Amino acid sequence: MNWWSILLLISFRYFFIAGLAFTVFYVFKSTTVRNKIQSLFPQNKDVLREIGYSVLTIIIFAAIGYAVFSYPLRSYTLLYTSVENYGWAYFFVSILLMMLIHDTYFYWVHRWMHHIKIYKWMHKIHHLSTNPSPWAAYSFHPLEAIAEAGIIVVIAFAMPSHPLAISLFLLFMITYNVYGHLGYELYPKGFSTSAIGKWINTSVNHNQHHQYVHGNYGLYFLWWDRWMGTLRNDYDDHFEKVKSGKQFGLASK
Repeated sequence: MNWWSILLLISFRYFFIAGLAFTVFYVFKSTTVRNKIQSLFPQNKDVLREIGYSVLTIIIFAAIGYAVFSYPLRSYTLLYTSVENYGWAYFFVSILLMMLIHDTYFYWVHRWMHHIKIYKWMHKIHHLSTNPSPWAAYSFHPLEAIAEAGIIVVIAFAMPSHPLAISLFLLFMITYNVYGHLGYELYPKGFSTSAIGKWINTSVNHNQHHQYVHGNYGLYFLWWDRWMGTLRNDYDDHFEKVKSGKQFGLASK
């Protein structure tokens, strides 16, 4: 694939999924307001800022994707094109492995970006969205966009990966990323304390991260937050209050 093809693919994936979520939950908000986490809605200037930085992120993602998937760098990766090389079982398992690797990568890079000497240079732009909309999913400073794109480099060089498996993984990534910034909670009441749900990240969890800045650093799962003691103590209570119809205002940091 050439750079333009990759750019169009990433752009379509982002604008379709984030745009669909924004239309359903923000344009037609009157029918879904019960599940809103924060009582206020983002201002138009905030949404435009998120989209603007997302466009920069998409350009950077496309450039790094092109570098990894095109000649000559590709010849040094573990990418393969024939499913028969490893079989269909590995094909689907590899997508799960990508999620696990990405979750670990994201947690530690995310915590690193919250270091006092790093935060203002890389991560502060993303945290301007204290009440994020779906468009915040890719609202990164260019330096953070490079760091975020690093997962593709890690995957391509660390494990045999079929381009289609990577594409499916990236589709899941942007979908769950949009959900994390949705501003609404879709999981049912009691999910955060259930046997499975206590290990799964939620929109409430990541919304708290945007409200309070620190804590709740996970992406798909919560085990790193639980293991490292970075899960906010009020998370479960916050989740249940949201599912009971209570909305929160912007919190002090």
